[in-house]
Amino acid sequence: MGVNYYKILQVDRNANDDDLKKAYRKLAMKWHPDKNPNNNKDAEARFKKISEAYDVLSDPQRRVLYDQLGEEGLKGQTPFPGGRCSNSTDHGPSAMFGFNSRSADDLFSELFGFRNPFVGVGCTDDPRAAAYGFSRGLFGDDKPGSSRRGAGAASGNMTSKNAAIEKTLLCSLKDLYNGSAKKMKISKDVMDASGRPTTVEEALTIDIKPGWKKGTKITFQQNGNQQPRAITSDLVFTIDEKPHRVFKRDGNDLIATQNISLVEALTGYTVHLITLDGRNLTIPINSIIGPSYEEVVRGEGMPISKEPSRKGNLRIKFNIEFPIKLTSEQRRSINQLLTSS
Repeated sequence: MGVNYYKILQVDRNANDDDLKKAYRKLAMKWHPDKNPNNNKDAEARFKKISEAYDVLSDPQRRVLYDQLGEEGLKGQTPFPGGRCSNSTDHGPSAMFGFNSRSADDLFSELFGFRNPFVGVGCTDDPRAAAYGFSRGLFGDDKPGSSRRGAGAASGNMTSKNAAIEKTLLCSLKDLYNGSAKKMKISKDVMDASGRPTTVEEALTIDIKPGWKKGTKITFQQNGNQQPRAITSDLVFTIDEKPHRVFKRDGNDLIATQNISLVEALTGYTVHLITLDGRNLTIPINSIIGPSYEEVVRGEGMPISKEPSRKGNLRIKFNIEFPIKLTSEQRRSINQLLTSS
């Protein structure tokens, strides 16, 4: 079989045209020599092999030959099954279709929809290339994304950055206490293989860390909209918090309010709570509970994001329910009880 083009492109043998394009674009961007200045020779070899693999598998006729005969057969090193082709004097399959692989530069240009963005000194004059962050010749010294002052700058082609895509990420208090993974689907504008704008959907997984607060921002650098003459925008998620039926957050503290009767306030009360991580808390209170009384349970609040092993406090407040009316006998009893004490 020789070289395994499917393995090189990291696709399976049933990959369709879209799968092949996505795989090529991802790998070509990763292994372009100018993205690997410290490993240029190896990157150049990989880049060319990636281009050759895509060039073969994206051509239906070449792909059939490759699947049947492998790399050697495709390149004319193995006799074609069935003998001579009716319209050729060569027994090899290359005589049927020819194996004149396009240069890696030509293929890159075709798939990304702009001329080689690395030719010459200074910024490229093709705005579509700028959208991908390239700036110099194929084997030049500058890294992708650099910005050099030269002819491009003089002609007004220096890139600016698109405004960020901003999304709200609604989380429960339980999510923010325990941490969680949120899956989000977003739509964004990108440049397709021919350089035309199109809208795509992308699924992202966002890791919520224990202790994060409302207003925390998670930024995906240059993962937003693409436009000509502009650097790809950032994608920014801002944490918002859903109300909880028991707990309210105050910084790193949690507040729980209990409704109790006047008798319980005067004679003692036991608090029963289920924590945000599912534990049962039992907190007996033997003190007289007045309207401003607050029971503090240390270390049972929210995790502190910078030090997740530490937590804030749980503060328990009380709403005392007074009786609506009392009988004369009840009034006398209360009066005697309170005055005698």
